[in-house]
Amino acid sequence: MNNCIAITILVTMLGAAGPGFSQGQAPEAQAPPAQTTPTATPYKPKFRGDPARSEAEASALGYMRVVLRGQREYKKRHDQFAETLPALAGTGTFTKRMARSTDRGDYTVEFHGKKDSFTLAMTPKQFDDQHRAFYAEDDGVIHAEEGKPATLASPKLK
Repeated sequence: MNNCIAITILVTMLGAAGPGFSQGQAPEAQAPPAQTTPTATPYKPKFRGDPARSEAEASALGYMRVVLRGQREYKKRHDQFAETLPALAGTGTFTKRMARSTDRGDYTVEFHGKKDSFTLAMTPKQFDDQHRAFYAEDDGVIHAEEGKPATLASPKLK
């Protein structure tokens, strides 16, 4: 009877140690989790015909559209363009907060205003395939350029 109990205890202990151990083999070490490189998720267009290639470009273009719309509305009200971004604040959807800084995440804003014209440029802090430069004047047409600051001579954004 004691032998039977001893065998039962031994079998139980070996079974608890794992299936590989009871067969006289050392338990297998678990493989470390596979290292995965973070993959950039592809940009999902915000609307039909969205020309942006990334979230950063979409934000920059959105900012430009708000400024362009605000300038158009400002000119209708005052018969001239706003000469500064703070002067434009409160017109349309352009807010004081938007006028406070020229730092717009991955982009820097450059604005030059006169009563009869203005220029607006969004230049990326780092140029790559996800960060093009943008430029617009009082005609409201946005131009884009890869690898260097955009100008009036840059191709029109489609």
